[in-house]
Amino acid sequence: MHTTTDRPIRCLIAKVGLDGHDRGAHVIARAFRDAGFEVVYSGLHRSPEEIVRAAIQEDVDVLGISILSGAHDTLVPDVIEGLREAGAFADTLVLVGGIVPPEDERRLKDLGVAEVFGPGTPTDETVAFVREHVRERV
Repeated sequence: MHTTTDRPIRCLIAKVGLDGHDRGAHVIARAFRDAGFEVVYSGLHRSPEEIVRAAIQEDVDVLGISILSGAHDTLVPDVIEGLREAGAFADTLVLVGGIVPPEDERRLKDLGVAEVFGPGTPTDETVAFVREHVRERV
């Protein structure tokens, strides 16, 4: 649970790869802002390296990766590997939003993704998940 009182929960909503559909990313970014989180949006067509760099530069607590292209099984592991190599994974709650088949969801969670949210997930459910699982900053 996030109990740090010196700043709100900081989130990066990221679009990785060639996926150009960002409606869901904008919906969750708005829901997070409405919940009092600080939100940075990556913009479209970012590489895993750009996402990792932005997450570190913005000192985020949460990285939400929005992906609908089907490349989640390649791009998300690259992002997680980059966070690990940079020493930032332990402090970052990684979420994935989009269309992910159940067998791929399990693999992503085994790599360290905290949760996968599919289309139609109520935004208040996602906000509650973040509040419950974000790592405390000391």
